[in-house]
Formats: sequence, structure tokens, C-alpha cells
Amino acid sequence: MSKLPIVPFETTLHVKDTCLCLHVQRAARAIARRFDEALRPLEITNGQFSLLMSLNRPAPPNMGSVAALLAMDRTTLTAALKPLERRGLVETFADAEDRRSRRMRLTPEGERLLERALPIWTSTHGALDMALGVDGPEQLRADLLMIGRS
Repeated sequence: MSKLPIVPFETTLHVKDTCLCLHVQRAARAIARRFDEALRPLEITNGQFSLLMSLNRPAPPNMGSVAALLAMDRTTLTAALKPLERRGLVETFADAEDRRSRRMRLTPEGERLLERALPIWTSTHGALDMALGVDGPEQLRADLLMIGRS
């Protein structure tokens, strides 16, 4: 004799079909795979591209501001920086005003790689925008920004 589950299978199907978290995670993974594949010739991931782009500023940012922008904790950011530092794309250094704080900047090699990556990102992003239709990209960005602020 089989035991009935505590949570009915119909509930599982309902969650599968309606869970925003599940759908956003699946979409994020699919988009990440697409960008990872496109950036593979440059031997960087989409996350590394985002990190490099976040350092493309007039003044070197501190760890906290980059971590906040990329929605990651400082420990994760430090780990993400290591392979980029080993490749000579990024350098970290002590803040001149607060020696306890670290700042980051692109090296000239990192700037050149970012310059090569940008057309790949633009092309890949354009294909995604087209797949979403005329108003789709702007509406999706607006919705995600609204959710991210709450």
C-alpha cells in the first residue's frame, strides 16, 4: 500500500508553473550560458566580463562599491578577482586614504580585453533583445529593477 504524500503532486505542478524564483533562475542560467559561450574565445565568463566592466570607471572603485553593484559579498568578489589578477587583467591596491580598504583597477591588458569583449557582448545582447520583441527588453529590465529594489 502506497503512502500519499503530505504535499499533493498537483501543488508541485502549480509551483513549477508559477514560481517566479524558479523561472528567473532558469532564465538567468540560460542567458549566462549564452554569454559564456560567446565570450569563450577570450577565455572569460559572463561574470568576469561583468566584473571587468564594473572596473571601467574614471577612478578605481573600492571593494564594497563593486560588490554592491554586482550583488555579491566581498569574499565572493575577492575570489572572483584572483583569476583576473593572475592573468594580469586587474590589479588591487591599498586605498591611499584608508590603508585597510582595497581598490581595484583594470590593467592596460584588462582594458584591451574589455575592448575586444564589448562587440561580442553587444552582438549577443542584441540577439537576446530581438528575441524578446519590440518592448520586451525594456519592460523586462524595468520589472527586474523594480524587483531588485524591493
